[in-house]
Amino acid sequence: MHFIYNIGIYLTNFGLKFGALFNSKLKKGVLGRESTFDILKNNLKKEDKTLWFHCASLGEYEQGLPVFSELRNHYQHHKIILSFFSPSGYEIRKNTPIADVVIYLPLDTKANAKRFFDIVNPNLTVFVKYDIWPNFLIELKQRNLRAILISASFRKNQHYFKNSNTPFKKALFSFEHIFTQNESSKKLLESIGCNQVTVSGDTRFDRVNNQLNTDNTLDFIENFKNKKTCIIAGSTWTEDEALFINFINSEASSDLKFIIAPHNIKTSHIKSLQEKLTKSSILFSKKDNEELSEKQIFIVDTIGILSKIYSYADITYVGGAMGNTGLHNTLEPAVFGVPIIIGPNHHKFPEAEALITNGGMFSISTQVEFDDLVKKLINDSDLCQELGSKNKAFIQNNRGAVIQILNYLRI
Repeated sequence: MHFIYNIGIYLTNFGLKFGALFNSKLKKGVLGRESTFDILKNNLKKEDKTLWFHCASLGEYEQGLPVFSELRNHYQHHKIILSFFSPSGYEIRKNTPIADVVIYLPLDTKANAKRFFDIVNPNLTVFVKYDIWPNFLIELKQRNLRAILISASFRKNQHYFKNSNTPFKKALFSFEHIFTQNESSKKLLESIGCNQVTVSGDTRFDRVNNQLNTDNTLDFIENFKNKKTCIIAGSTWTEDEALFINFINSEASSDLKFIIAPHNIKTSHIKSLQEKLTKSSILFSKKDNEELSEKQIFIVDTIGILSKIYSYADITYVGGAMGNTGLHNTLEPAVFGVPIIIGPNHHKFPEAEALITNGGMFSISTQVEFDDLVKKLINDSDLCQELGSKNKAFIQNNRGAVIQILNYLRI
């Protein structure tokens, strides 16, 4: 099985390089991985003490950030290496103050793993949620180096639990401890004899709760909202935006304000979105010297401010579940105590299932359902407050994963 896996990695390498000829995102990853070892050698000395944090992409980075921050504060004399697999994580967080060195993770070959640990000899390694790479982890284990997995979430149909001797299963046993989001993940691990497991919950609850302790003021959003009811659509895709375009053009009164933050902020997409809207709109990039209070729609054609924008919401919609791209972060608006609407394809997201069960979030499948629910919430501010309070309480009641992890590490 390990031989087959290694062959697969080499084929993946070929596929990525071929795909990079036609895809700019793939090209960034390929070129970035080619530079990884030079970056490490230029920034690390043999005597340096190090920690290694690995995340698949931006979402996992945000998930791990509360733990990373505490480790950064505790290990002030260590150099921290942060690795990403995806360009969407690396490109946005390559200058994060959490790390001293930010890199693309080399492809998971045995040679790359040995070369990596010959340069990086981490006192502690932290992987977030998944992106479990067997050759790196098995090599780490063979060198008696510490590693933990945090905010892990597993399903019974995954390859870890199907075959008896897969490299992925062996990789799981390379972690000295695994912190899972839920009890079902712990039971799955125990079913294969992996018993160094603690149900700590999801570190994202600690992450989003910390947002309440920051200054979320955005003067331009305050001017735009102008004390009116504001509906915010975050991380939307084309299927999500169609709901808002139809509602705004046919149903929305002038007393409502809308903020749309598309996942795709390419100029062509933003232009197409704006052209389909019949009410007055303004882009973030064009906001200066405009009378924002006179506009009804604010389109966010930038990244990095959505978590603050949610603090101005009266009603929120989180994108990704109307199509098949994957539901985006519903915890970010939940912490601000507002009702949330999502699409129907949310069943792989346990926090969404829990928020729906808790009563503060709703799943819709059609334009009619969307229109009826939005109008109901618009016309009943007491109901909005009641539903939003359920979401905020849900966040508050699920904090604490970071403390459990730090207690294990004795920090």
